[in-house]
Amino acid sequence: MTINIKATNLELTPDIKAYIEDRLQPLEKFSQHWDKQGSLSMRVEVARTTKHHFKGDVFYAEINMGFPGGDLRAESKSDDIFAAIDEAHDDIKRQLNKHHTGRMEKIRKGARKIKEWIRGI
Repeated sequence: MTINIKATNLELTPDIKAYIEDRLQPLEKFSQHWDKQGSLSMRVEVARTTKHHFKGDVFYAEINMGFPGGDLRAESKSDDIFAAIDEAHDDIKRQLNKHHTGRMEKIRKGARKIKEWIRGI
């Protein structure tokens, strides 16, 4: 899985880049199927929302994940860049888990119908 990182109005330091990669690397277990096909793309944008404010929600993090059958998007604003990255990570992880669970539920539902149909014979 390749992670494209973009920084807007912010210097992308090696610490920030390493933190993003470390936080998003565990998401591979949810997306191994698409990653083997080479059809998974992940784009991360970190930004400073204004150049003149120093208090409040100044930092912004956005994660876009594209795969066959859908796209997932999470964004977060915070007064700390690392907190914004963590919040966006938690949201995208929740969405991936929900997507995976829904997919598995469809498979189980189909299997139940086949089982009921076989018992009816």
